[in-house]
Amino acid sequence: MTALRAEWLTTAAALSQLAPHWRALFGRCPAATPFQSPDWLVPWWDAFQPGEPASIAVWRDETLVALWPGYLEDGSRGRRLLPLGIGISDYLDVLIDPICPHAAALLAETALAAPAPWQRWELEDLVEGAAGLELPVPPGCIEERAMQACAPVLADGGDGLTAAVPSGKRRKLRMAQHRALRSGAVTIEQTEGGAAAGAFLSELQRLHGARWRKDGEDGVLADERVRAFQAEALPSIVDAGSARLYLLRIDDRVIAAYHGFLRGARAYAYLIGYDPDAAYESPGTILIGHAIAEAEREGAREFHFLRGEEAYKATWGAVARWTTRRSFRRAEP
Repeated sequence: MTALRAEWLTTAAALSQLAPHWRALFGRCPAATPFQSPDWLVPWWDAFQPGEPASIAVWRDETLVALWPGYLEDGSRGRRLLPLGIGISDYLDVLIDPICPHAAALLAETALAAPAPWQRWELEDLVEGAAGLELPVPPGCIEERAMQACAPVLADGGDGLTAAVPSGKRRKLRMAQHRALRSGAVTIEQTEGGAAAGAFLSELQRLHGARWRKDGEDGVLADERVRAFQAEALPSIVDAGSARLYLLRIDDRVIAAYHGFLRGARAYAYLIGYDPDAAYESPGTILIGHAIAEAEREGAREFHFLRGEEAYKATWGAVARWTTRRSFRRAEP
């Protein structure tokens, strides 16, 4: 068996140069979510840079077989290893090549030789099936494990995703569609090709902001860093084929925008924005219903509403699931 070797990546340039190998490893990890892609996480680092780059890569010859992308933070809780993507990524994980599972042990051991000694290594928002749930505890560390965030999921019960939506919600969806049709010509268009991502983002930012300002809040897209991140990340994600971006129009007016993903048998609803002046037509309901139907058509068996216990998710039949946090604390000498 070819020996494995591990290395620390401690510069943004090294992380960016890793992207082709990272993308190939991501493609071999069927349980990984879109939030583990370099197309998502490299732009995240470019936009936020909250600490010092500190990622662990494990190689077999010239093939990347494991990766934990992260950084070192010095803060009120001491020096911690934290994952790239934290905050605006609903699911986080380590990538372990399924054909090289023993790479996980070397990755965990390598964490002890970080560029600067750490007190805690945090594995955040691990979803069911995540490789990070099985990562060995680094030698000399104590693990703390806890439920972290509620992330409701609509699951195919055997008859498809749309059939899993409660009948009352399906009726309200039809009513919303009929109201919209009475208001004008209704079209739902999908953004395809990275060159069109900028135009979609402009509509999403406008509508998402309008929706949150109605409630006296700003919304996540009010943050200039989030907008910069999306502007860098989305074209590549669209070209990679995992983005699902929909705009809802009545006549020539865009009244709602949906930003989601599809990977394997899972669909993910990430962000939605709508015009509060079009609330009568329930544009958010129409777009979510469309996204569920399209996910089913493309073979999805689960529709993830992602983090948050908002009541509307349960009306679609989504059932609570929880992400997990694993925290490795160095034992006192």
